[in-house]
Parts: sequence; C-alpha cells; structure tokens
Amino acid sequence: MIPAFQHQAIVMKILCIHQNFPGQYKHLAPALAARGHQVVALTPKVKKTARWQDVTVVPYEIKGASTKGIHPWLADFETKILRATACYNGAMRLKKQGFEPDVILAHHGWGESMFLKDVWPNARMGLYCELYHVSSEPFIGFDPEFDRSPKQGGELRIRMKNLNNRLHEEIMDAGISPTRFQAGTFPDHWQERLTVAHDGIDTDLVKPDPDARLEVTDGRILTRDDEVITFINRNLEPYRGYHIFMRALPEILKRRPDAQVTLIGGDEVSYGAKAPDGKTWKQIFIDEVKDRISEDDWKRVHFLGRVPYDRFLSMMQVSRVHVYLTYPFVLSWSLLEAMSAECAILASDTAPVREALTEDETGWMVDFFDTDALTDRLCALLDDPETRARLGRNAREHVRAHYDLKTHCLPKHLEWVERLATLEPRPPRD
Repeated sequence: MIPAFQHQAIVMKILCIHQNFPGQYKHLAPALAARGHQVVALTPKVKKTARWQDVTVVPYEIKGASTKGIHPWLADFETKILRATACYNGAMRLKKQGFEPDVILAHHGWGESMFLKDVWPNARMGLYCELYHVSSEPFIGFDPEFDRSPKQGGELRIRMKNLNNRLHEEIMDAGISPTRFQAGTFPDHWQERLTVAHDGIDTDLVKPDPDARLEVTDGRILTRDDEVITFINRNLEPYRGYHIFMRALPEILKRRPDAQVTLIGGDEVSYGAKAPDGKTWKQIFIDEVKDRISEDDWKRVHFLGRVPYDRFLSMMQVSRVHVYLTYPFVLSWSLLEAMSAECAILASDTAPVREALTEDETGWMVDFFDTDALTDRLCALLDDPETRARLGRNAREHVRAHYDLKTHCLPKHLEWVERLATLEPRPPRD
C-alpha cells in the first residue's frame, strides 16, 4: 500500500518508472518530493515497498524469460514486452489502491512504460529519451572490426530495435534528452516534443582536491604527486574505446617510465555485442598486448574493477591526464565529472564529445582509432603542466556554467515536469 501523504497541499501525483531506480531520477525525484508533490517509483529493483528521500518506492516482479530459438531480432523486443507486462501489472495494483498520477516520468529504454497509458490514459507521460537507434553511418559501421553484419541486415536489425521507441512515441506527451547529440538521433516528428537538458553534475561534490589519495594494487597509494593516467568504462568494452587504449598502452608505458595507469570498469557488456567464446573484452585485449609489456611495467597498470563513488572521485582527483574514448553514442557522465574535477582531458574526436569539449580550450581530442596520435598527444600533455592546468580550469568552468546540477540542470528538469503537467494527454492508440 502507498502510505498516506502527510503534506497539506499536494500539487501533483508523480510516478517514476526506472528498471534501476533511481537512475536518472536520483536528483529529480527527491527534488519533486521536496516541492510537495507525492512521488512514487515503480521498479523491479526492490522486493518490498520502501521510502527513499521522501519517495515511495514500490516493487514489481518480472516473470518469464525470452523464448528459446526465437529470431534474434525479436529477442530484445520480447524482453521489453516481459518487462512492460510486469510493470503494467504493478501499475494495476497501484490503481486499485487509488493512486492516479498526474504525471508519469519514465526511462522507456527497457520497455517498462509501454502500457501505462492503458492504465492511466489521463496521465501526462514524460520520457527520458536517451537514444534512437540510427541505421546510417557513423552509427552503423563506425568500428568495422566489431560490426561485421551485412549492411542491409544491420539496417533491418536496427529498425526492429526501435520498435520500443516507436510504440512509446505514440503515447509520449513530452521527452527530455541529456545532450543535443542524443536528442538529434530521434526522428524529426519527435523533435517538437523534445527538450535538451542534462541530468547535471554536482560540481560542489565533484571538485579538485590537492590532498586526494587513491589506493591501487598491492596497497600502493597514488597522490597528485604521481604521474597518473586514468581511463574509465562502466564495463571495459569497444564502444568506449577500451581496445584502442589497450593497444596504445605498451608504447605509453615505454615512453612514460614513471606513469601509473589506472582503469575503472567491469568485465560485462553495457553496449554492443558480447565478447566471443565466453571471454571478456577486458581479457581479450590484455592478452593481445601483454607480450609487449614487461612484468615490471605491468605492475604500473591497475585494474580497479567497479568501485564505490568515493573511490571513483579520488581517481579523478589524482589524475594527471584522463583519457575518454567513445563511439558516436550516449555521452558518459564520467567525462563531465572528470572535467568538473579539473582533469586535463584527452578524448576521442567524436560527435558526442565535441558537444561537451572544445579542442585546446577545455581539452584535447584525437581520432578515435589513431593509437599513435593518442600516445603522442598524451605524452605531450603529460610534459606540459601549464597546458594541463589551463585545460583543467577551463573544463571545470565550462561544466559549472552549462552542466551544474543545482544552478542549471535540476531547475530546468523541474520546470520541464511542471510544464508537462499542463499538456493535454495523448491517449493510447490501437
């Protein structure tokens, strides 16, 4: 049951949908609750109803699994249908308890919100529009090494992958996208309903710390006095340039005998295809380069795995140069957080990066595939403390001006939600 709301004046009832709540609603949901709105989250992440920062978090259970032998282009959509029907059942239980949201906020990428207008046709639905899958270059075939599907077959697969986006477009009253690049992947007929507003970086928390310390392999402590090169993926994989960084690593270690290289990232896959033969991308590229790296040099390479946020922050604060590589894809929060921590950035010259970074003003950029240029520019930056300091200061100032959570992004999200509530709701369509 949803506990009775205690405030005297409830402006709106708001339902948040996220398979890994709070996700992108980490700051927005509590801020809406603080304004006096009744905020409920529906998620499979919890097993029983709980309270989190004045938000009521309600569970639903996903049942079933993808059909064995199903066409691979349908497997992804079947998984989304399973999640959507499970979320629908959870929503029906909320409705029977008398909960009638004015606004539904949903990250629809996993399909959960597909049938919620059938439960509450008068609710306004605002979608977090992370990415529309585009079948043209440079989205398809950007990295031919890992995209070997026939061109036409790839286009058809991508079209099927957008079934979830297309069904949500019919019921979306408004959408919000974190970057212009991501918003621009959506078709023209979405654009008039899309607002661009990043989730925001807490620049009061993510800031330089001259006394930062990071414990790495064998208990070694790294500080700002060390030559630390940093690299981060949620999971170490090609979409975020892990293979490029690893192929540059032997020469980097050879040319920088005092450097300590630290990598954060898991062994799974966040984007793209799984590694072949039951292996991990992490190990595949370690195996590719290990014969060119001496045992002593390997001791200067530290794979930290997935780490708590405070340890991630310490790594950013001790970094001398942070390397960020990505396909034309969703921009990682970690780039903006590294900029906020006043890191000197060396990043791939790809479209999502160019939106956040300006060459020789807030960072340096290199061709994604050019390992020689990556090594040369990295070494040049490590040899130039004045340039590093200038780039780092400019990067932090840029993030504070355009991506700061409290002064820029969160107010824009709150305004968007309250404007959403005034729209005429779109009903579900047959």
